[in-house]
Amino acid sequence: MLDPVIRDKLFFQLETTSPKIRIFEEVIIGSSRCDFFTVTDKLTGYEIKSDADSYTRLRSQIKNYDKFFNENYLVVGESHRKSAERHLPDHWGIIVVGQSIEKLREAKPSPKVNMTSQLRLLWKREQRNILKRYSLPKYPQKSRAFITKKLIDCIDSELLLGEICSELFERDYVAEGFVKL
Repeated sequence: MLDPVIRDKLFFQLETTSPKIRIFEEVIIGSSRCDFFTVTDKLTGYEIKSDADSYTRLRSQIKNYDKFFNENYLVVGESHRKSAERHLPDHWGIIVVGQSIEKLREAKPSPKVNMTSQLRLLWKREQRNILKRYSLPKYPQKSRAFITKKLIDCIDSELLLGEICSELFERDYVAEGFVKL
């Protein structure tokens, strides 16, 4: 099974079984490109290895995914069913997509996730929205890195994760001029 078919099947399942979900595709995370991640009450990364793919880059992808997402899944075609587990740390989940979708292993929380990486998923305007909600200064001349540090220093990590998820749910590419109609 090839990547586009795997995506279509998995997206349909995720969107029909989750009460509130947003999917972001092909996002740069560190030195890797994330196939897709979902936003619910947490951030979940998904790396696809279709029947035509190898595990060549997986080790470096795991390092990056673990920093950005609360939990992660390797999504594989049937040809990788037996080999997937030996390429993954224990906290990664495994989903096999064939004629049906089967979760072989549930994901556990990533031990290396960090708020600095998660905040890098936000635009500067979205970071400022969070500052505003917590009555913090806007820091108009400061960098995203500076604002990231202030957010981490001033807001509890559980609350901040909720704010990140909220901003990503509300992201509007049309209003930002990224989509031409």
